[in-house]
Amino acid sequence: MKKNMGAIDRIIRIIVAIAIASLYFAQVISGTLAIVLLVLAGVFILTAFISFCPLYLPFGISTCKTKTKE
Repeated sequence: MKKNMGAIDRIIRIIVAIAIASLYFAQVISGTLAIVLLVLAGVFILTAFISFCPLYLPFGISTCKTKTKE
């Protein structure tokens, strides 16, 4: 798996996942919506740690900076 996520993308995903978890534990969100958002937060954390997003592949997106040879 080639990395396709940059540092800023990873940080944003982690912040969003923490925000969703905080809303859940503060009981702001509940029910089915909470479960769906917690699963999404888990996916965000997983993809942030492995620096790879499978949804970027079909669209050819890469937020990872590449080193250019001079």
